Amino acid sequence: MIVLRRSGERGHARHGWLDSRHTFSFAEYHDRQWMGFGPLRVINEDRVAPGGGFAPHRHANMEILSYVVDGGLQHRDSIGNGSVIVPGDVQMMSAGSGIEHSEFNASQDAPVHFLQIWIQPDRLNAQPRYAQEHYAPESRRGVLKLVASPDGAKGSLPIRQNAQMYAGLLSTGQRVTHALTAGRRAWVQVVTGRLQLDDGMLLAAGDAAGVSDVASVSLHAQDDSEVLVFDLP
Repeated sequence: MIVLRRSGERGHARHGWLDSRHTFSFAEYHDRQWMGFGPLRVINEDRVAPGGGFAPHRHANMEILSYVVDGGLQHRDSIGNGSVIVPGDVQMMSAGSGIEHSEFNASQDAPVHFLQIWIQPDRLNAQPRYAQEHYAPESRRGVLKLVASPDGAKGSLPIRQNAQMYAGLLSTGQRVTHALTAGRRAWVQVVTGRLQLDDGMLLAAGDAAGVSDVASVSLHAQDDSEVLVFDLP
């Protein structure tokens, strides 16, 4: 079974310094048909104007992943972390019992474009923690590179949920296949380019599809493309 989420059907918020597209219900955007996909609760595609950003605010009991497409994102939090996240970096913040953080465009001249992803954890009120890794383009080219997992396998970031996140850079004509074990499902999020899903449905940048009750998911790049794939319970 496939559920399709087209880019133009997403929720949209504009706050001057922020242009945000919501795949699932978020903040003032609420749609009972789009409350998440398994434990995957939020995918926001954000574009932040130069110098703009999110002032310090609190989260609890959510696994938060940030994936920068263009530009640099300045992060600070209440447990002592501070860094600039750039393309190729994946940031993980496990909010646990509570953490305060801020995210700002690191540039005064150019916008930053990133995806913020929330995954519901498998436990409540754990100790907050933070991690960040860089995955070079060579490690993601032509493959689906594991970048987040419950056990931190293969250099991925550890998250508190039985879920995996993969990132891939595919050249025109390249094909990748991701196998799903029984009872698992996948969410495919196209970041840039165009992909054909299972030799049928065409997905463009910002489009997504949730796939269940299949043994595998096949992606065939129609253009140079960037994609995230989530393997979920």
